[in-house]
Amino acid sequence: MDKNTIIGFVLMIAVVIGFSWFTQPSTEEIERQQRYNDSIAAVELAQAMEMQAWQQQADSAAQAAMMPVAVDSLTADSLHKAELIAQYGAFAPVSEGTEETIKLENNVLSLEFSSRGGYLRQATLKDYKNYTGKDTTDVVLFKGNENRYGYIFKAGARIIDTQNLYFTPSATDSTVDMTLNLAGGAQWNIRYTLPEDSYRVKMEITQKGMEKVIPMNTVNLDMYWDLKMPRQEKGRMFEQNNSALYYKYTGDDVENLKQQGDDKEHAKTSLKWIGYKDQFFTTAFIADNNFVEAYFTSESLDKDPVYLKDFHTETVLEYTPQEANVGTFSIFLGPNDYKLFRSYDKGLDKDERLDLDKVIPLGWPIFRWINTLVIINVFDFLGKFISNYGLIIFLLTVFIKLVLFPFTYKSYKSQARMRVLQPQIQALNEKYPNPEDAMKKQNAMMELYSRAGVNPMGGCLPMLLQMPILVAMFSFFPSSIELRGESFLWAKDLSSYDAIVEWDTYIPLITPYFGNHISLFCLLMTITNILYTKVTMSQSGQETMPGMKWMMYLMPLMFLVFFNNYASGLSYYYFLSLLITIIQTWAFRKFVDEKKVLAELEANAKKPRKKSGFMARLEEAQRQQEAMLREQRKQQAKHNGKGRQ
Repeated sequence: MDKNTIIGFVLMIAVVIGFSWFTQPSTEEIERQQRYNDSIAAVELAQAMEMQAWQQQADSAAQAAMMPVAVDSLTADSLHKAELIAQYGAFAPVSEGTEETIKLENNVLSLEFSSRGGYLRQATLKDYKNYTGKDTTDVVLFKGNENRYGYIFKAGARIIDTQNLYFTPSATDSTVDMTLNLAGGAQWNIRYTLPEDSYRVKMEITQKGMEKVIPMNTVNLDMYWDLKMPRQEKGRMFEQNNSALYYKYTGDDVENLKQQGDDKEHAKTSLKWIGYKDQFFTTAFIADNNFVEAYFTSESLDKDPVYLKDFHTETVLEYTPQEANVGTFSIFLGPNDYKLFRSYDKGLDKDERLDLDKVIPLGWPIFRWINTLVIINVFDFLGKFISNYGLIIFLLTVFIKLVLFPFTYKSYKSQARMRVLQPQIQALNEKYPNPEDAMKKQNAMMELYSRAGVNPMGGCLPMLLQMPILVAMFSFFPSSIELRGESFLWAKDLSSYDAIVEWDTYIPLITPYFGNHISLFCLLMTITNILYTKVTMSQSGQETMPGMKWMMYLMPLMFLVFFNNYASGLSYYYFLSLLITIIQTWAFRKFVDEKKVLAELEANAKKPRKKSGFMARLEEAQRQQEAMLREQRKQQAKHNGKGRQ
C-alpha cells in the first residue's frame, strides 16, 4: 500500500469521525426522543396488556366451551369483557356500571350529579318559580339529558367520551368527587364544590398516571356542552326572543349569537366563559384559565311547546397527560341579576373582569348608563322600604317626571309662545302665498321670532332630552328580574303580559305578532296615548292635514300591537308617564296665562335685541340662498329669451 492510499484512508476516517461528532444530538434532543420512546412504549405496553387480557379471555372461553352447559354464562361474560377491552382499552374497567345520583344543595341551589358521565344533570333554583303551567314549581334550569357535557380522550385509534363512562362518586356536605379508576392505576377525577349562598359551583379536574393510557405528546383536550333550554315564563314569544348563546373573549368584549332564528359561530381566539342565557336566568362555564377556541351553534325550537333553544358548544382545553391539575372552572347557575354579576368583578383589573352583566339587555351603551347608574339604584333603594313593586314603579315614574319637570315646563312655554304667535305667522302666510316668495316668508318669520325672542326649536330640544330615558325604560322593565312574579292589581306577573282576554285559536298575522290575548295595561296605555295625541294636536293651534292627523292616531294603535306581548310593568310605566304628562299639560294651560305670554313677547319685540351668533349665521345663509335663487332665475330668464329668438 503506497503513501497516497494511506493518506486517503486517514482522511476518510477523519471525515467520518468529524461528521459523527458534529451531527450527534444535543442533550435536549436526546431527552425529547426518550420521552417519545417512552410514550410509544407506554402505548405498546397498553396494547400488549390488552392482547394478553384478550388472550386470557379467549382461553377461558375455549375452556368453557368444553365444559358442561352450566358454564355458558361464564363464557358469555368472558367474551363480553374481551369486547369491552377491545373497544375501550384502559377505560374498559369504567365502561359499565350502575348510574347513581348524588345531591348537593345550599340555600339557593339544589343540584344533582350523575355517576354516568360524572356531570351535573339537574339544577334547581330555590328562590324562583316556573310560570309555564297552572301550578308553580321551582325553576329547574335543566334536568336529565337536557344538559350534557363531557371530555373526549384520544387513546390511539380509540375515541373515548366521558359521558359513556361510570365514575365512582363520593360526597361530603359541600363537595362531590367523581373518579374514573382506569387500568394501570391511572385516575381521572372531577371535584364539585358548592359554597353556601352561592350560585357558582367550583369544578376542579385532576388526574394521575394518565400518561400510561394517553400519548405523552397530547397537547389538547376536547370538551363539548349541549343544553336544550326549557321554558320558564308565561310569555313564550318574548322569552324565546330574549334567549341566546353568549361568550366572552379573554380580556375583550362579550359577544352573542343572534336571538331569533338559527345561528353558528367559530371563535378562533381564547375565551373566558361560555353562557346559555334565557330571559331571566343563565348557565355559564367560566374557566380560571381559558378555552383555546370554540365552535357554537344555536337552533331555535319554534314549534316545540316545552323548549326554546338547542345550544351546542365544542371547545378545546390546553392539556398535558403528565400534569396533575387539568383545569379549574366554575359553573354559574342563577338569575340575571345586575348587581350580583357586578359583584364578581369587584376588585379585578379590567382585563380580568367577567362582564357577565353584559348578558342583561339594558340597552345600547348610549342609553345603558341611565339604567346602570340611575334607574337600578333608585329601584333598589325603593325596594328596601316598599314591597309592592306596582307602587315602586309609580314612585319611580314620579321621580323621573320630577327630574324632567324643568325641561317639560320649558317645552310647554316654548309651545305656548309659538301658539300666541300663530295669528302673526298666519298673516305672513297670507302675505307670501306664492312658492317663489318662500325665502321672503322664511326671512319674515325668522325676523318675527328674533323680535319676540322665541326659538322655534325650543319645544323640541327638551323632548329630545327625555328620549334617552324613555328608551332606557324600554330595556329596563323586560329585563328586571325583581319584577318577575310580582303582582299588582290584576297583573299577576309584572315581567309578563297581563291578559284580560285570551283564546287558543291560531289566527294568521295576529297570533305570531299580537299573541292570543289582550293585555289590559297595554290597552290602557294605548287609550291614554290617543288622548295625549288629541291634547297635543289641540294645543298646537295649527291646522293639521287630514292625512297627518290620521297618522298621528294610527301610531298608538301600532304601539298596542307592539307592546301587547311585553312586560305589563313596562306598559304600566308608559301609562303612568303619559297620564302624568296629560295632567301636567292641563295644569300648564290652567296656570299659564297666554295673554301674559303674548304681552311678554310684544315687550320683547320693542326692546333692542342683539342677534345671537346662530341667528346671524342663519340669516346670512338665507341671504346667500336667496341671492343664488335670484341668479338662477336670471339665468333661466336669459335662457328662455334666447329660446324665443
